[in-house]
Amino acid sequence: MVVIEQIRPELTWKLRQQVLYPESNLSEIAMEEDNHGYHFAAFKDNHIVAVVSLFNKDNDWQFRKFAVDASVQSIGIGKTMLQHITDFATTGGGTRLWCNARDTAIGFYLKYGFAHTGQLFSKNGFNYEILEKQLTPSSNQQ
Repeated sequence: MVVIEQIRPELTWKLRQQVLYPESNLSEIAMEEDNHGYHFAAFKDNHIVAVVSLFNKDNDWQFRKFAVDASVQSIGIGKTMLQHITDFATTGGGTRLWCNARDTAIGFYLKYGFAHTGQLFSKNGFNYEILEKQLTPSSNQQ
């Protein structure tokens, strides 16, 4: 069973580094924005197996640094995390959820309702596309 909880930002750093930036030092993983966001972890057997950080600006919600431990990929934990932050953003009045998706992850996001924006860029040796999903605020849901 997997449990998702809100956590302190520094608890995301180890898995963020292992999955997304294995060549970097742990000290390089913290972002200034971490102090202004919401951070979530999926726990399996009391171990953090997935993390994601969520940031709000008006009705726009961006998630960043979404990492799932390689040992538990492809069993639905990423899908569960994505649904959790989608619900969180919707409850928070969000009308758009978006991310800078690595080109290797675009297919995953498209499966769960995200759409291409055509906005492509490269940074630190990785290729990205901005993907987005339109949300219906919870007050308008049936």
